Amino acid sequence: MAATMQGGKPVPASRPMTKEERKVILASSIGTVFEWYDFYLYGTLAVIIGNQFFSALDPASRTIFSLLAFAAGFIVRPFGALVFGRLGDMIGRKYTFLVTILLMGLSTFIVGLLPGYASIGVAAPIILIILRMLQGLALGGEYGGAATYVAEHAPPGKRGFYTSWIQTTATLGLFLSLLVILGVRTAIGETAFAEWGWRIPFLVSILLLGVSVYIRLSMNESPAFVKMKAEGKVSKAPLTESFGQWRNLKIVILALVGLTAGQAVVWYTGQFYALFFLTGALKLDGATANILIAISLVIATPFFVIFGSLSDRIGRKPIIMAGCLLAVLTYFPVFNALTKAVNPDLAAAQAKNQVVVTADPKECSFQFNPTGTSKFTSSCDIAKQVLSSSSVSYENVAGPAGAPATIKIGEQVITSYNAAGLPADELKAKDSALKKAVTDDLKAAGYPAKADPAKMNTFMTIVILVYLVILVTMVYGPIAAMLVEMFPTRIRYTSMSLPYHIGNGWFGGLLPATALAIVAQTGNMYNGLWYPIIIAAVTLVIGTLFVKETKDNDIYAND
Repeated sequence: MAATMQGGKPVPASRPMTKEERKVILASSIGTVFEWYDFYLYGTLAVIIGNQFFSALDPASRTIFSLLAFAAGFIVRPFGALVFGRLGDMIGRKYTFLVTILLMGLSTFIVGLLPGYASIGVAAPIILIILRMLQGLALGGEYGGAATYVAEHAPPGKRGFYTSWIQTTATLGLFLSLLVILGVRTAIGETAFAEWGWRIPFLVSILLLGVSVYIRLSMNESPAFVKMKAEGKVSKAPLTESFGQWRNLKIVILALVGLTAGQAVVWYTGQFYALFFLTGALKLDGATANILIAISLVIATPFFVIFGSLSDRIGRKPIIMAGCLLAVLTYFPVFNALTKAVNPDLAAAQAKNQVVVTADPKECSFQFNPTGTSKFTSSCDIAKQVLSSSSVSYENVAGPAGAPATIKIGEQVITSYNAAGLPADELKAKDSALKKAVTDDLKAAGYPAKADPAKMNTFMTIVILVYLVILVTMVYGPIAAMLVEMFPTRIRYTSMSLPYHIGNGWFGGLLPATALAIVAQTGNMYNGLWYPIIIAAVTLVIGTLFVKETKDNDIYAND
């Protein structure tokens, strides 16, 4: 590989990174950690925020809709990539960084002050979603700039190693948010935290904002951008060059479907969906679940750097594809093992006394009510709602046309009812009777109301969670360097940001809500895993066949 040019001077490939370069890369990483902290506070507190801002909805829809509000921040990330990517390629990386951190920090702080639904009605969720979208726009401009900035400072042959530190920032930001939340929860108690204490982590972010702005102001501009600007080669139309010319657009498309889509679903399954699975399907209390995820992050986070460094030697592509392959092959057995480790009573009850809903398929509706206005009145829908509200996994069997739905728990069979046209008193009586019968039979069949920490295999739980995070590090550790290396300097910020944020913002960000909706529809708590498995499989095939290795590319090339 040719000697790299930095500031117009040749740099020997063997030279170590200078003290100044290490300083600006560290500063970039710390600022990015704070930005991820801001973004992931909402995801970590999705259930509590749902109760505060979507309290008019039924419990199942409230959780899914709060996750969709979480996903709103992801949906707009590609637009942030376009806006800030263009600015980064035209005016520089440093000042774009400053704008994104200000937008993110102020939006997060305002969430901590925002009144809930009980105070200002429907305006509360509307303002919340707007703030989430502003956060998404800011993050859309953050990652591409950070990865580009670090890679353009790194010495040749070490880009995977140095950019892998940026890859740790998302996990460290999540860890920091979990740590602050756990500290506040412990200090004031669960009741106070659910009522008002959840606001404290959002308000604390104003302090992190001040530190981040100070750090960003002390940073130097990327040497690659300085050199390009001095030579008069800065792009005047980075969007047109990136997406209006087929030679670049085809690389953008391959980067999306052959890299970032699969990387995104593995990332969100290993960290966010695992947390939701622990607290939802496995009925583990939130504090314990947060501690377990935090421990797994501490243990596995160094693997971002290990795999990033390894990618400098053997290539980026083999490691990313191996992570996708392992996800496809192991997600179902791993999550089954997680159930047995966390809630053995639930696993035993499911094995011994399976729950089966038998119903006329024409009676069954999609179990998702985002507006809170739909009324499910058929015997099938009522039966499924009762089970869903108890977080019970069940199988569906087609029944005879016109017959009322039944719920079989072990050997006990409970008949549901049709609510259409029933007087209010009779409806209330039937509803109470059905719920009591289901609750009694579930208890008799060994189904626990919640996970018992005393029976949990903590060691095995942590091993499983660490494995899931290691898969995250495999797909995520090398990907920043690979995306940087795929595009020329003049349009790098714009070109790499869009596929990254479509992959992570849309395929990844929509994973929790999509997976939970699949579970609500099918009844089986493991069926949500089909979403990440299918996406990871597509990336595995396309990436293996069509994406080229990039580790030896010259990132100072400008065409």
